[in-house]
Amino acid sequence: MNESPAFRRAKILCTLGPASRDPEVFRALVEAGLDGVRVNFSHSSHDQATRAVELARNASRESGRAISVLADLQGPKIRVGTLDSPLEIEPGATYLAFPENESPGPVNPAGPVPIPTTYPELATDLGPGDRVLFDDGKIALSVREIRGNRVVLEALDGGTLSSGKGINLPGVEIGAPSLTDKDREDARLALDLGVDYIALSFVRRPDDLDELRELVDGRALLVAKIEMAQALRNLHGILANADGVMVARGDLGVELDFEEVPLVQKRILRLTSKTAKLGITATQMLESMIVSSRPTRAEASDVANALLDGTDAVMLSAETAIGDYPVESVSTMSRIISRIEREPGIDEEGQGSTRFRGLAPVHHTVAGAVAGAAAEATDRLGAPFLVTFTNSGFTAWVQSAQRLQVPILAVTDQPRTFSQLALSYGVVPLLLEGEASYDRMLETARVFAREHGLGAEGDSFVVTAGVPFHTPGTTNYMRIETL
Repeated sequence: MNESPAFRRAKILCTLGPASRDPEVFRALVEAGLDGVRVNFSHSSHDQATRAVELARNASRESGRAISVLADLQGPKIRVGTLDSPLEIEPGATYLAFPENESPGPVNPAGPVPIPTTYPELATDLGPGDRVLFDDGKIALSVREIRGNRVVLEALDGGTLSSGKGINLPGVEIGAPSLTDKDREDARLALDLGVDYIALSFVRRPDDLDELRELVDGRALLVAKIEMAQALRNLHGILANADGVMVARGDLGVELDFEEVPLVQKRILRLTSKTAKLGITATQMLESMIVSSRPTRAEASDVANALLDGTDAVMLSAETAIGDYPVESVSTMSRIISRIEREPGIDEEGQGSTRFRGLAPVHHTVAGAVAGAAAEATDRLGAPFLVTFTNSGFTAWVQSAQRLQVPILAVTDQPRTFSQLALSYGVVPLLLEGEASYDRMLETARVFAREHGLGAEGDSFVVTAGVPFHTPGTTNYMRIETL
């Protein structure tokens, strides 16, 4: 099989930032294997977000390849407020967390040292004995008592604390809404720009997604970021209310004991595969490549394990946003994926078995039955690829969940579906311009297959579709064609 980036089954999502916004650098990222762009609204202005989307759309037109755009909303991030200078936290000492928009009151030199926070409801959510972690868990404190809207904390270990550092509250049910005023403004811009996915941060319950879904109104797909222990308790419901999830391992690693994170990753990705939802694995995948041109062996193994767990896409964060080697990071990710996918039988031994996925409810629908039959027929025929005609993308998503080892050529006349499918495992989106008909869509797939050497003349391949066309969710048709 051709091993160019277009035919990798797992996809690469890259965060854009100062290191990758230059048009020439971005073009090199696409050539290296970029499949999707993440716009991080925690660090992107509206002008920068607009430029990122323009880069992706222009590159897609120039290359003819689908490129997805994911807008990642900041969410109710709880942070340390503005400190006059870095604060040395001493083990055993006491501190007073208070809302930064209020005065800490008279400071007693013998009393707790004041620390401003950006979250006014901190005292409401916490109780004695709860843990409070600063700076990605580097500094741990315990709640000693609540004084009105202030929290008295005792330091369990020490370190230097500076302004803006994140605060995590492991095991605490936070009352803050998932969607902030800033998120609403950012989401409206993202929709105006025509992004493909919007990711919601700090999802805890299925209904956290309701307001965003109403705001989006079908104009983008929703990704729930799983980064809190509370979300794991509601994972099935969150998956049912989202189009995909992101395994945000950075915050999960603070919320949970670090040894739990690999097991949680496997559990989440197993469920996304079973339910035909998008699964993205994120955070610190090639962290050392921020300053090094080569990854560590541990990082290569980490990426490989995410692939074996069944992820649709792997994500690069600081590596491509601010790193010294953004293009090399994408090339490295592509090399690892290609090597893992070349290993014979690797999918059958892991999460790629169609038998495993057939247990999920979506595979007991008509669409699921057709997808399973098409996968079986492709395997028995030794077909070099499979073709699916899709309007909303649903047919391709369900087919993708079968984890075929050959490309799925997804032909659509919908530009939005074309770009959304760029992150779907094993799918090569093809955009049909003009009137959609069976013959025109079939010819589009045949031309692409011949141009890219996917098979020989006379090879059989499977076609699936929903009849009539342009009726979402009606995958009900399978046919054998020849190249």
